[in-house]
Amino acid sequence: MPLPTAIFSTRQIRELDDHAIDRLGIPGYALMKRAGEASLRMLRTRWPRAQAVTIVCGSGNNAGDGYVLARFAHAAGLSVRVLSATDPSSLRGDALRAYEDLTAARATAVAPFCAAALADSDVIVDAMLGTGVKHEVRPALHEAIAAINACGKPVFALDVPSGLCADTGFPRGIAVRADCTITFVGLKSGLFLGDGPEYCGTLFFDDLEVPVPAAPGFEPVLTRLLENEISQALPGRARAAHKGSFGRVLIIGSGPGMPGACRLAGEAALRVGAGLVSVAVAPESAVAVAGGRPELIVHSLRDPAELDEWLERTDVVAIGPGLGKSSWAQRTLARVLEWRGATILDADALNLVADADSPARDNWILTPHPGEAARLLQTSTESVQSDRLAALRELVGRYGGISVLKGAGTLIGAKGYGAAICERGNPGMAAPGMGDVLTGAIAGVLGQVGDPWVAARVGVLAHAMAGDAEARHGERGLLASEVARELRTWVNLK
Repeated sequence: MPLPTAIFSTRQIRELDDHAIDRLGIPGYALMKRAGEASLRMLRTRWPRAQAVTIVCGSGNNAGDGYVLARFAHAAGLSVRVLSATDPSSLRGDALRAYEDLTAARATAVAPFCAAALADSDVIVDAMLGTGVKHEVRPALHEAIAAINACGKPVFALDVPSGLCADTGFPRGIAVRADCTITFVGLKSGLFLGDGPEYCGTLFFDDLEVPVPAAPGFEPVLTRLLENEISQALPGRARAAHKGSFGRVLIIGSGPGMPGACRLAGEAALRVGAGLVSVAVAPESAVAVAGGRPELIVHSLRDPAELDEWLERTDVVAIGPGLGKSSWAQRTLARVLEWRGATILDADALNLVADADSPARDNWILTPHPGEAARLLQTSTESVQSDRLAALRELVGRYGGISVLKGAGTLIGAKGYGAAICERGNPGMAAPGMGDVLTGAIAGVLGQVGDPWVAARVGVLAHAMAGDAEARHGERGLLASEVARELRTWVNLK
């Protein structure tokens, strides 16, 4: 079935399981059999020619899913081998029942794990740990995971690749690298955060017929950005529309030696459809910006006091691309922060805010990459990356407004709105100027829709989709200016 929009924590998934068993009256073993049936369907769909399947089991309910799958796969005519990476005598509850039903059916013997036994398999099924990993993977399971990763066979993970933290998306020392994963009941945040997407491969989902109740405690920790959000936010234009109908955006930055930053941000704002886009830059940068994109209105900003007149005629301000940290930059940012309109901060504007320990505001959008987020939170980049969702929550709590934590799986958060994740984008976008393009895209969308939360979501998604479109020609050598140009395609979706 299609992936749902909502993403949950492992605690919430456990509570969903309890809800299904205690409130809906679905026996735990019935859920396990549903998981086995869903896994077999996906196995046959993904590898229709596979005949020899090896299922590696652990000691918890994830192992139970594996034992059920083994019984069903044998009944379907597949050649099934089951290896136990832990002593089956440790099995309890529904997992024990699944093991006993398998052995009673005489479908296949359960043998201790042996790496050599993986060699003649068409597909390896990982059913060792699932969401149950809480600490570093134990030596015996570590050995089994390493062997699976080294065997060169397709790997199918049940629920969560073993060893992967289902909340943060980081391996607990080691984790199975699956070709695909089928997850049950609800999507887990660790499949989308951190390294989760690399370890889970292609993700499939089955809810096992367990509905999510509309009750406190079951609000998703994340929601997925969906393509149709763009067309909903940016519908077709009225025939009588004029450029004043689509927002007036002012982008401020490009100190000495950095003309390209505002040039990129300004073009991005134009490409997403903003009506009037002005840039205010250091005098040394003005000629280069104007020559590079004549559609931009270029102001040579000598004294920040000159901003007053321009701010009166502006709907949205974005500040930071190429700004620098000079006295000119500091005075310019201070003047912008006196303005009470919608403001987007990026790059050195964020660094200056971090240095000044600025108070929280409701009317700004902060767009830090992990290093800038670390400075804002007075921590390390490693700390931010180890739990990106926690870092996002801390940014929102500390600074207010909306935070866009850039990187693989860009996160967007705001009080009252929760958090969202963008699954699009690619490593080729780790290139100079990409953040400037994103800033301009968000600013340009905001000028049209007037809703900062919608603008952040649509700007991030259109930027990522434009990057993916350009990456079809190859990720290496992808330029920010190419992504800016491609934005036009993705804000005109029908």
